[in-house]
Amino acid sequence: MNVAGLELGPFAARCVLLSCAATGEALVVDPGFEPEAVIAAVRTHSLHPTALVLTHAHIDHAWGIAALKAAFPQASVLLHEDDLPLYGNLAGQSRLFGLPSPGLVPHDGLLHDGETLAFGRERVLVRHCPGHSPGHVVLVRDDPSAPLAVVGDVLFAGSIGRTDLWGGSLPQLLRSIREVLYCLPDATRVIPGHGPETTIGAEKNDNPFATPSEPAAPGKNPEAPAGVE
Repeated sequence: MNVAGLELGPFAARCVLLSCAATGEALVVDPGFEPEAVIAAVRTHSLHPTALVLTHAHIDHAWGIAALKAAFPQASVLLHEDDLPLYGNLAGQSRLFGLPSPGLVPHDGLLHDGETLAFGRERVLVRHCPGHSPGHVVLVRDDPSAPLAVVGDVLFAGSIGRTDLWGGSLPQLLRSIREVLYCLPDATRVIPGHGPETTIGAEKNDNPFATPSEPAAPGKNPEAPAGVE
Protein backbone atom coordinates (compact mmCIF):
# COMPACT_ATOMS: atom_id res chain seq x y z
CA MET A 1 0.00 0.00 0.00
CA ASN A 2 1.23 3.47 -0.85
CA VAL A 3 0.49 6.25 1.63
CA ALA A 4 0.75 9.99 1.00
CA GLY A 5 -0.32 12.84 3.25
CA LEU A 6 -1.02 16.49 2.49
CA GLU A 7 -1.36 19.09 5.27
CA LEU A 8 -3.79 21.69 3.98
CA GLY A 9 -5.76 24.77 4.86
CA PRO A 10 -5.87 27.17 7.82
CA PHE A 11 -5.94 24.30 10.34
CA ALA A 12 -3.18 22.23 8.67
CA ALA A 13 -5.49 19.23 8.45
CA ARG A 14 -4.10 16.11 6.84
CA CYS A 15 -5.66 14.55 3.75
CA VAL A 16 -4.41 10.99 3.24
CA LEU A 17 -4.15 9.15 -0.06
CA LEU A 18 -4.14 5.36 0.34
CA SER A 19 -3.46 3.55 -2.91
CA CYS A 20 -2.80 0.14 -4.36
CA ALA A 21 0.65 0.01 -5.95
CA ALA A 22 -0.48 -2.62 -8.44
CA THR A 23 -3.65 -0.98 -9.76
CA GLY A 24 -3.53 2.69 -8.77
CA GLU A 25 -6.98 2.45 -7.17
CA ALA A 26 -7.13 4.74 -4.15
CA LEU A 27 -9.05 6.07 -1.20
CA VAL A 28 -8.95 9.82 -0.67
CA VAL A 29 -9.39 10.32 3.06
CA ASP A 30 -10.49 13.71 4.46
CA PRO A 31 -10.27 16.10 1.52
CA GLY A 32 -10.47 19.32 3.50
CA PHE A 33 -9.28 22.69 2.30
CA GLU A 34 -7.21 23.33 -0.86
CA PRO A 35 -8.98 20.63 -2.88
CA GLU A 36 -7.04 21.65 -5.96
CA ALA A 37 -3.85 20.42 -4.26
CA VAL A 38 -5.48 17.06 -3.54
CA ILE A 39 -6.69 16.75 -7.13
CA ALA A 40 -3.22 17.61 -8.41
CA ALA A 41 -1.61 14.97 -6.16
CA VAL A 42 -4.07 12.31 -7.32
CA ARG A 43 -3.32 13.10 -10.95
CA THR A 44 0.43 13.40 -10.44
CA HIS A 45 0.54 9.88 -9.02
CA SER A 46 -1.87 8.54 -11.68
CA LEU A 47 -4.32 7.35 -9.05
CA HIS A 48 -7.89 6.23 -9.61
CA PRO A 49 -10.02 7.15 -6.59
CA THR A 50 -12.74 4.65 -5.78
CA ALA A 51 -13.97 6.44 -2.66
CA LEU A 52 -13.78 9.79 -0.87
CA VAL A 53 -13.81 8.79 2.79
CA LEU A 54 -14.47 11.12 5.71
CA THR A 55 -13.14 10.12 9.09
CA HIS A 56 -15.54 12.79 10.35
CA ALA A 57 -17.46 15.75 8.99
CA HIS A 58 -15.75 18.79 10.51
CA ILE A 59 -14.98 21.42 7.90
CA ASP A 60 -11.21 21.01 8.05
CA HIS A 61 -11.64 17.40 6.94
CA ALA A 62 -14.64 17.68 4.63
CA TRP A 63 -14.70 21.18 3.12
CA GLY A 64 -13.35 20.06 -0.27
CA ILE A 65 -15.61 17.06 -0.77
CA ALA A 66 -17.75 18.64 -3.52
CA ALA A 67 -14.71 19.68 -5.54
CA LEU A 68 -13.22 16.18 -5.27
CA LYS A 69 -16.51 14.60 -6.29
CA ALA A 70 -16.71 16.90 -9.32
CA ALA A 71 -13.16 15.93 -10.32
CA PHE A 72 -13.66 12.21 -9.71
CA PRO A 73 -17.39 11.48 -10.12
CA GLN A 74 -16.81 7.72 -10.05
CA ALA A 75 -15.58 7.93 -6.44
CA SER A 76 -18.17 7.25 -3.74
CA VAL A 77 -18.61 9.77 -0.92
CA LEU A 78 -18.62 7.74 2.31
CA LEU A 79 -19.09 8.67 5.98
CA HIS A 80 -20.68 7.31 9.13
CA GLU A 81 -24.39 7.89 9.67
CA ASP A 82 -23.87 9.60 13.02
CA ASP A 83 -21.95 12.44 11.34
CA LEU A 84 -24.66 13.19 8.77
CA PRO A 85 -25.94 16.21 10.76
CA LEU A 86 -22.43 17.69 10.73
CA TYR A 87 -22.05 16.91 7.04
CA GLY A 88 -25.33 18.59 6.21
CA ASN A 89 -24.25 21.70 8.12
CA LEU A 90 -20.84 22.28 6.53
CA ALA A 91 -22.03 25.74 5.48
CA GLY A 92 -22.96 26.60 9.07
CA GLN A 93 -19.64 25.34 10.35
CA SER A 94 -17.87 27.50 7.79
CA ARG A 95 -19.80 30.62 8.79
CA LEU A 96 -18.88 30.04 12.42
CA PHE A 97 -15.19 30.28 11.52
CA GLY A 98 -15.67 33.12 9.02
CA LEU A 99 -14.90 30.90 6.05
CA PRO A 100 -16.67 30.67 2.68
CA SER A 101 -19.31 27.99 2.37
CA PRO A 102 -18.27 24.83 0.53
CA GLY A 103 -20.33 22.95 -1.98
CA LEU A 104 -22.27 19.97 -0.71
CA VAL A 105 -22.94 16.73 -2.53
CA PRO A 106 -25.09 13.80 -1.40
CA HIS A 107 -23.26 10.90 0.15
CA ASP A 108 -23.11 7.63 -1.79
CA GLY A 109 -23.04 5.29 1.17
CA LEU A 110 -22.65 4.98 4.91
CA LEU A 111 -19.72 3.46 6.77
CA HIS A 112 -20.31 0.81 9.41
CA ASP A 113 -18.09 -0.50 12.18
CA GLY A 114 -16.33 -3.67 11.09
CA GLU A 115 -16.81 -3.30 7.34
CA THR A 116 -13.95 -3.55 4.87
CA LEU A 117 -13.12 -1.04 2.14
CA ALA A 118 -11.27 -2.57 -0.81
CA PHE A 119 -9.25 -0.66 -3.40
CA GLY A 120 -7.31 -2.70 -5.91
CA ARG A 121 -5.50 -5.45 -4.02
CA GLU A 122 -5.57 -3.52 -0.75
CA ARG A 123 -8.19 -3.23 1.97
CA VAL A 124 -8.72 -1.40 5.23
CA LEU A 125 -11.04 -2.07 8.14
CA VAL A 126 -13.49 0.61 9.29
CA ARG A 127 -13.80 1.10 13.07
CA HIS A 128 -16.29 3.47 14.65
CA CYS A 129 -14.47 5.62 17.22
CA PRO A 130 -16.84 8.30 18.52
CA GLY A 131 -15.90 10.99 20.98
CA HIS A 132 -14.40 13.76 18.87
CA SER A 133 -17.56 13.60 16.78
CA PRO A 134 -20.47 11.15 16.98
CA GLY A 135 -19.68 9.38 13.73
CA HIS A 136 -15.89 9.46 13.72
CA VAL A 137 -14.26 6.42 12.13
CA VAL A 138 -10.67 5.23 11.79
CA LEU A 139 -9.24 3.10 9.00
CA VAL A 140 -7.03 0.18 9.98
CA ARG A 141 -4.68 -1.95 7.92
CA ASP A 142 -3.93 -5.07 9.96
CA ASP A 143 -1.10 -6.41 7.80
CA PRO A 144 1.44 -7.72 10.36
CA SER A 145 4.33 -6.54 8.23
CA ALA A 146 3.12 -2.93 8.05
CA PRO A 147 0.18 -2.21 10.36
CA LEU A 148 -1.39 1.19 9.84
CA ALA A 149 -4.17 3.30 11.35
CA VAL A 150 -5.53 6.51 9.83
CA VAL A 151 -7.10 7.99 12.93
CA GLY A 152 -8.36 11.45 12.00
CA ASP A 153 -8.77 13.51 15.17
CA VAL A 154 -9.17 10.72 17.73
CA LEU A 155 -5.52 10.42 18.76
CA PHE A 156 -2.49 12.65 18.24
CA ALA A 157 1.17 12.33 19.12
CA GLY A 158 1.10 13.06 22.83
CA SER A 159 -2.48 14.31 22.79
CA ILE A 160 -6.10 13.51 21.96
CA GLY A 161 -8.89 15.14 19.98
CA ARG A 162 -10.92 17.94 21.48
CA THR A 163 -14.41 17.10 22.72
CA ASP A 164 -16.01 20.53 23.07
CA LEU A 165 -17.41 20.61 19.55
CA TRP A 166 -20.73 19.33 18.22
CA GLY A 167 -21.54 15.94 19.76
CA GLY A 168 -18.14 15.51 21.41
CA SER A 169 -17.72 13.34 24.50
CA LEU A 170 -14.55 12.82 26.51
CA PRO A 171 -15.70 9.47 28.02
CA GLN A 172 -16.55 8.19 24.53
CA LEU A 173 -13.25 9.41 23.12
CA LEU A 174 -11.20 7.70 25.81
CA ARG A 175 -13.20 4.51 25.38
CA SER A 176 -12.55 4.60 21.62
CA ILE A 177 -8.83 5.03 22.19
CA ARG A 178 -8.53 2.34 24.85
CA GLU A 179 -10.93 -0.24 23.42
CA VAL A 180 -10.15 0.15 19.71
CA LEU A 181 -6.84 1.87 19.05
CA TYR A 182 -4.87 0.56 22.02
CA CYS A 183 -5.90 -2.98 21.06
CA LEU A 184 -3.88 -2.65 17.84
CA PRO A 185 -0.27 -3.87 17.71
CA ASP A 186 2.24 -1.50 19.30
CA ALA A 187 4.08 -1.22 15.99
CA THR A 188 1.01 0.21 14.25
CA ARG A 189 1.87 3.39 12.37
CA VAL A 190 -0.61 6.09 13.38
CA ILE A 191 -1.44 8.83 10.89
CA PRO A 192 -3.44 11.55 12.68
CA GLY A 193 -5.44 14.37 11.16
CA HIS A 194 -2.99 16.97 12.50
CA GLY A 195 0.63 16.98 13.58
CA PRO A 196 3.35 14.35 13.44
CA GLU A 197 2.85 10.64 12.99
CA THR A 198 3.28 8.29 15.93
CA THR A 199 2.75 4.64 16.85
CA ILE A 200 0.27 2.88 19.08
CA GLY A 201 3.08 1.72 21.38
CA ALA A 202 4.42 5.24 21.80
CA GLU A 203 1.02 6.59 22.76
CA LYS A 204 0.25 3.77 25.18
CA ASN A 205 3.53 4.49 26.93
CA ASP A 206 3.71 8.27 26.82
CA ASN A 207 0.36 9.91 26.03
CA PRO A 208 -0.58 11.81 29.21
CA PHE A 209 -4.24 12.23 28.21
CA ALA A 210 -5.09 8.61 27.40
CA THR A 211 -3.24 5.99 29.39
CA PRO A 212 -4.31 2.41 28.68
CA SER A 213 -6.44 2.12 31.82
CA GLU A 214 -6.38 5.20 34.06
CA PRO A 215 -9.03 7.91 33.69
CA ALA A 216 -7.95 11.30 32.46
CA ALA A 217 -7.50 13.92 35.16
CA PRO A 218 -10.26 16.57 35.28
CA GLY A 219 -9.56 19.50 33.01
CA LYS A 220 -6.84 17.68 31.11
CA ASN A 221 -8.68 17.35 27.79
CA PRO A 222 -6.60 19.55 25.46
CA GLU A 223 -8.18 21.98 23.06
CA ALA A 224 -6.74 22.92 19.71
CA PRO A 225 -5.69 26.57 19.86
CA ALA A 226 -7.69 28.01 16.97
CA GLY A 227 -9.22 25.28 14.87
CA VAL A 228 -11.77 22.53 14.74
CA GLU A 229 -9.41 19.64 15.42
